[in-house]
Amino acid sequence: MLDEDDVDDDPPPLEDAGGGKKAKKEESPEDQSTGLSAPIDEWMDILGNGLLKKKVLQSGNGPDTRPTKGQNVIIHMRTTLADGTFIEEQPNVSFTLGDGDVIQGLDLSVQLMEMGEKALVQADAKYAYGTLESLSPPVPPSADLSLEVQLLDATEAPDLELLPPQERIALAGKKRERGNYYYQRGDYAFAVNSYGIALQITEASSKVDISLEEEEVLMDVKVKCLNNMAAAQLKLDHYEAALRSCVSVLAHQPDNIKALFRKGKVLALQGEYAEAISILKRALKLEPSNKTIHAELSKLVKKHSEQKGAEQAMYKKMLGNPDSGNYGMQKHQAKSSWGVSWKWLFGATAVAIGGVALSVVIAARN
Repeated sequence: MLDEDDVDDDPPPLEDAGGGKKAKKEESPEDQSTGLSAPIDEWMDILGNGLLKKKVLQSGNGPDTRPTKGQNVIIHMRTTLADGTFIEEQPNVSFTLGDGDVIQGLDLSVQLMEMGEKALVQADAKYAYGTLESLSPPVPPSADLSLEVQLLDATEAPDLELLPPQERIALAGKKRERGNYYYQRGDYAFAVNSYGIALQITEASSKVDISLEEEEVLMDVKVKCLNNMAAAQLKLDHYEAALRSCVSVLAHQPDNIKALFRKGKVLALQGEYAEAISILKRALKLEPSNKTIHAELSKLVKKHSEQKGAEQAMYKKMLGNPDSGNYGMQKHQAKSSWGVSWKWLFGATAVAIGGVALSVVIAARN
């Protein structure tokens, strides 16, 4: 069954993981970087708002060893709540910097770490799991976190053109699942970002042999990403972007129910009721028992009827009462026709009298 908030592989709604007010413009980690090693035991206010801080516990190998966005890093991490309650310890956490693979506070902090450095990070809930509870790891709602992190390794991301097809499929799937995670939590902007990264992986050209079956799997991942992206873009009111995503899906799968449904919704939100109704009728023809499409179609037909009624009323108001206008015109035409008839009759009589008088004059002369 189709649901308005449904995305492929079960991600329903998600909201900005943040909370809290922005007192001033937040700085990026690059703004904080001075090219010098951070002093031990001094807190660095990473974003300048006091909500994300980092303190060096053990120096690393120098500023030149800091990882950059797009690199794959491996860290050792111990997580506790701000009050010291133990959450978990992970000896080898691997992720791509800047891709949104981990909580924002961790992603931003690791960009400022040197190789081998051990640091303590204090992250407000806004840069951790937000106002929602996390089940894995188990973190309560609106919880501030304390992370003890050591940077173990940083390597360049693999060349997508040389990546074996199965690894590309797995990587694209991983990024899509992260997008689903953000969608479920209501963080639609991060979801769009993750789906976009997954799309780049599926669309990259390949310099290695790839079978027809593997191409079909990549296409399936691509279509799911586009469909899910359209759902997230709708939540953000990015209607043109959502429409493009739906059109891209339908270019590959013309009968994709979710893409047809969302395209119809976008068109309706843009006031294109006639086209939206046509699209939803097509979707309903493909899946006649779908209650969600039935409900949306009924709602749009009613809105379209109301819109046409309002337009007709507006035209009548602009043009006046068309019935009284027609009556006046007919009356004027009748009066004009009567006037023309009398004028014609008077003219004809005058000509006849003139003709008789002329005949008398001619006869007299003769």
